[in-house]
Amino acid sequence: MKDVDEYIALAPEDVQARLKALRATILAAVPDAQERISYGMPTYDYKGRLVYFAVWKRHIGLYALSTPVLAAHESDLRGYVTTKGTVQLPLDEELPIALIEELVKAQARANDAAAAEA
Repeated sequence: MKDVDEYIALAPEDVQARLKALRATILAAVPDAQERISYGMPTYDYKGRLVYFAVWKRHIGLYALSTPVLAAHESDLRGYVTTKGTVQLPLDEELPIALIEELVKAQARANDAAAAEA
């Protein structure tokens, strides 16, 4: 896969609009993020790894979110399956755009802080 456009085009047709909305949300939240494909998934870098996403049969997975970011949003994430660095967004529910935006912005702030300490 060469780019995110191709990833979205190859996804099931009924999921493509969600993936486009997710992509737009990530890029609006962190306009300086660099977009690429890594491990076969759309990947966004901003002062390090920002977030990945992938579509599955029943959900879209958001990956690479730090433990502190997920912990800080624990109450907002109730009702979602979460594992280390991952949030599963069910395909039978609306995308939580505001929550995604906040998670991505929080990860960007964490990356800013880590870069400042380096």
